[in-house]
Amino acid sequence: MNYLHLNYFEKGNDFIKFQQGKIEIVFSTAENNKNFNRNTEDGVRELESLIAKFHSENVEYLKQIHSNKVYTYRKGDKDFKENEGDALITNEEKTIIGVFTADCVPIILVDEENKAIAAIHSGWKGTFLSIVSETILRMKEEYNSKVEKLVVYIGPHIRKCCYEVSEELKEQFSERFGIEDGKLFDGRNLSLEECINNDLINSGVLEENINSLGICTNCEKEIKLHSYRKSNGAYGRLFSFVYIKE
Repeated sequence: MNYLHLNYFEKGNDFIKFQQGKIEIVFSTAENNKNFNRNTEDGVRELESLIAKFHSENVEYLKQIHSNKVYTYRKGDKDFKENEGDALITNEEKTIIGVFTADCVPIILVDEENKAIAAIHSGWKGTFLSIVSETILRMKEEYNSKVEKLVVYIGPHIRKCCYEVSEELKEQFSERFGIEDGKLFDGRNLSLEECINNDLINSGVLEENINSLGICTNCEKEIKLHSYRKSNGAYGRLFSFVYIKE
């Protein structure tokens, strides 16, 4: 796994961006009070503003339910945003696809060769259900994606330093993934990223193609981020997205 350097990132920027050919990968921050909550008018306005800002035609997302359900977006799909699931894939140009997080793990998959992309919301349930593996299978079926060519970007999320789980959940994850406890846990603190990395490698993704920002939403000091665990009452959403330029 590669940990991406953010030395270039200036405090106050709304977005962390990466470019791969004609595909752009973007992780929002909470700088300048950015909040992409789809359940508020301001949040929807922020989402719609991305179309002009990133020279796209539409922005698509799902009603997230902590599952391993994957949807394919095709131009002209009506009421797509009403679908319940946690991963979406497309090969449509100028279409932003993204997921909302506030501690859960946002994952972007890029198949530059076939111009196909995926955005995944992986909370503890989605991680336990191996949603990233399900998404890779769907990309292989829909777009003939070669797993060894896929490039992965893992965005800001609550990391092992801050993510304490119950003893019961610890036992379930230990049994499910078979990763040595020293790598997967620190006491009862769980590394969701280790589970996701395990699924990626087992799916055939090359380790050198897995990139992580290595940023914890709960304790990051330099970049302002939304975090459910550290919020009081109302909380904001980050939006992690990807799109193919024309």
